[in-house]
Amino acid sequence: MRGYRSEWLRHDLVAGTALFAVLVPAGMAYAQAAGLPPVTGLYATVVPLLVYAAVGPSRVLVLGPDSALAPMIVAALVPLAAANQQKSVALAGLLAILIGLIMMVGSVLRLGIVTGLLSKPIRLGYLNGIALLVTASQLPTLLGISVEGDTPWAKLLAAVPKVLAGETNTTALLLGLASLALIWIPRWLNWKVPGVLLAVVASCVAVAVLGLHDRLKVTGALPQGLPAPALGGIGWADALALLPAAAAIALIVFVDTGTLSQSLAAAEDGKVSGNHEMAALGAANAASGLLGGFPISASTSRTPVAVESGAKSQLTGVVGAVLVLGFMLVAPGATEFLPATTLAAIVIAAAAGIADPAGVWRLVGMSRSESLVMLAAFLGVTILGVLPGIVVAVGLAILDFLRRAWDPYRAELVDVPGVPGYHDVSRHPEGERIPGLLILRFDAPLFFGNGALLGTFVRDELDDAPPGTERVVLAAEPVTGIDTTALDELVQLDEWLDRHGVDLVFAELKGPVKDMLLQYGMGARFTPEHFYPTVSQAVRAFQHKGREE
Repeated sequence: MRGYRSEWLRHDLVAGTALFAVLVPAGMAYAQAAGLPPVTGLYATVVPLLVYAAVGPSRVLVLGPDSALAPMIVAALVPLAAANQQKSVALAGLLAILIGLIMMVGSVLRLGIVTGLLSKPIRLGYLNGIALLVTASQLPTLLGISVEGDTPWAKLLAAVPKVLAGETNTTALLLGLASLALIWIPRWLNWKVPGVLLAVVASCVAVAVLGLHDRLKVTGALPQGLPAPALGGIGWADALALLPAAAAIALIVFVDTGTLSQSLAAAEDGKVSGNHEMAALGAANAASGLLGGFPISASTSRTPVAVESGAKSQLTGVVGAVLVLGFMLVAPGATEFLPATTLAAIVIAAAAGIADPAGVWRLVGMSRSESLVMLAAFLGVTILGVLPGIVVAVGLAILDFLRRAWDPYRAELVDVPGVPGYHDVSRHPEGERIPGLLILRFDAPLFFGNGALLGTFVRDELDDAPPGTERVVLAAEPVTGIDTTALDELVQLDEWLDRHGVDLVFAELKGPVKDMLLQYGMGARFTPEHFYPTVSQAVRAFQHKGREE
């Protein structure tokens, strides 16, 4: 509250009220998608908002249940809880606590860098995969069909025979489709009234006035009361079983939240500490789990509502949370006529919002290897499940990175008349070699996987070079590191060149790499005259030497 301006108060009150209009239906919908009682979605809304308002670094970020997390929560809980909803609630709380602890420890250890494991291709793949999974999981509810199944695909397959047998609840389907229309039309027309609010109010009125509550499933009245602990019946074995899922979800939560938080800060020419963000997210998740909620993340749907409504500070979230608390205490029966099909429509609309087909096509046109990583993430998430799919995709991304480092781009550089510097001969076949000189570039750090490749590359190029080549200049700007294995290969290459009457020198080698050569005791072998600040200076030094001789 330091530096809070009195003129902001009106904006925060208005924005908080607008936010409240979507917090209740969204929280209930995402709880339903995660296989949990709708009221837990409100607990997971109120508690994180209040905690983040106290400790979060972003001024307008909104936390809460998220559609992208729903299938991950289901995947983590189903093997341990089966159909026991009370234990599911307790396990969901434990999962949130574990996520919170992991993120707070990660903040202390400054592990924000691990988010680099989720590259753009992986995120595109898993977000589109999750969008498909979430939609599949909600289609039976949209159709008004009750099915059993541990996965979204199992539920969808179980619904197919019932659809073919004509068991689709037409009333539920029409109300669900109408809800989708009421959610999407305001978005397309850029209305300020949230479509979610319109869908909820219209569907509740329709059920109450037309007496439809006997013809379709409704949410019913919520239990009256405040968030409270619900961790009974769990033990250390459950914590150990949930730990891998908690680590994976923590990574995803931080990446998504960090991206949105940094974007909001950049829009105001500010910045947000990643480690501070991680700690705040950890505290919000842990508090949510302790008080009857489940894992939460930043909301890409509710944050824009707050921003567009004029939010100036986290007081917006506090106002929204207080209004939700008031709703839970004063009017929990208001959801008595809220149809489950409308909640399914809210989740489906949110899933459609996280899908990014345009991003997929753009990536396909840019990089074949990264497109394969994206496809692996998508197929892994949709076929193997969210958590195994992400593990597979991360593994493939690491292998792709290693492949690039193992077999980097290599080139001979030549002088192109009229163009400063020295350039790749494959791109400039008109270029001219410097007599007696072979200039080569190796585009990667040197390590045990590619050290021998450098030696092979230099030898092959020397075999193809004109007779009389006396010196090899390695344009080493891309060589940002070297390990002992690669150093041994470099020494062997230098000895081989020396036996063939050819010198080896370096141009543009980074200072830290030179320091590593000295540290490895190579100062006596690679003396200062082996290094040049630029390729041009290395060429001039060679030509000057030739004139002196």
